[in-house]
Amino acid sequence: MLLLLLGVAWSAQAQKIYLHCGRLIDGKQNKAQEKMTVVVEGKQIVAVQKGFVQPGTGDSLVDLRQKTVMPGFFDLHVHLESESSPSTYIDRFRLNKADLAFRSAVYARRTLLAGFTTVRDLGGSGVNVALRNAINSGYAEGPRVYTAEKSIASTGGHADPSNGMRDDLRGDPGPAEGVINGPEEARKAVRQRYKNGADVIKITATGGVLSVAKDGSGPQFTEEEIRAIVETAKDYGMITAAHAHGAEGMKRAIRAGITTIEHGTLMDDETMDLMVEHGTWYVPTITAGKEAAANAEKPGYYPEVVVPKARAIGPKIQDNFAKAYKRGVKIAFGTDAGVFKHGENAREFGYMVDAGMPPMEAIKAATSSAAEVLQVSNQLGSVEAGKMADLVAVDENPLTNIKTLEHVTFVMKDGIIYKSE
Repeated sequence: MLLLLLGVAWSAQAQKIYLHCGRLIDGKQNKAQEKMTVVVEGKQIVAVQKGFVQPGTGDSLVDLRQKTVMPGFFDLHVHLESESSPSTYIDRFRLNKADLAFRSAVYARRTLLAGFTTVRDLGGSGVNVALRNAINSGYAEGPRVYTAEKSIASTGGHADPSNGMRDDLRGDPGPAEGVINGPEEARKAVRQRYKNGADVIKITATGGVLSVAKDGSGPQFTEEEIRAIVETAKDYGMITAAHAHGAEGMKRAIRAGITTIEHGTLMDDETMDLMVEHGTWYVPTITAGKEAAANAEKPGYYPEVVVPKARAIGPKIQDNFAKAYKRGVKIAFGTDAGVFKHGENAREFGYMVDAGMPPMEAIKAATSSAAEVLQVSNQLGSVEAGKMADLVAVDENPLTNIKTLEHVTFVMKDGIIYKSE
């Protein structure tokens, strides 16, 4: 019997759920396994067995014999509070946090139904903390969220919230708002993020494309400031991420011990070698680069100061990703969803494969590798007994057609089925 119950717990009579998988990619092995059974009890996977094992009395069966089953995907770079549109730069003056909260709930559910059961939200207004809590408490449906709360910037830097404002609105934001100057303020900003409920820390180590500021790639922190942030984050058990386009800003962040480099658009060979030496992860966000470049050609979509940056930076990410992969840099999956439509995160897989990464490695980048980045490999990232029951399925074999990952037909998170076609 096939029992489908979407978005709510299984009935009390169903002791275990047996998933018959025509093909299983477990997130760890380098080849798929045929005709497998995954057994789920509560929130956990309790067994992974060869063949189609029949459920016992009172147990339930989910027939995925015509599908490829994988661990739930991670996206290590999203912004769940917003979604790019021509009104984005006006919205920050007219939308209240309550407006952002309702929108973020829609974006979160869309992300989950696309097969992304865990995300790292790298900065917003702070509503992302409430969203995470609502999902964890069952008040909203969405992926498991690890949030940076607000990004940390230097004065005038990419994540300075007052960029582009007129003088009487600009003020002088400080560590409470995520704006720092000097190592002591850097430490205070990290502690404030911790106090506000952040799980991870994100800095804007260089200029950025979509901020209302001229510089899109120059370094915006001293190495001492970054080191203070990284050390303080470690004290509080948090990993760190650095938005970075220019090579010098990346090098400072890598030497200071940052966990991940985001975008990495203009990294040079020295930067790549430093990443290999320090074990720094690269989260490429190719989809966002392509989307920003495309939107720059639409009259009026971006403010004038943004357009030349989007044209110059956006198209380069994929090529540098290819170079970094060939050079041995560790790569984890991330898209910068919010720069493009939430729920289209899986487009990134195709761009990674087009750039030379084998499909299996791209899938691992979004499963076991991403779990390693977040330091949750003991719970997530692979289909193994004892792991959380986060599973997705697609109709075709992604090892021969990577585009099938853009059409997930089955989603389970924490043992609950949210989507089944």
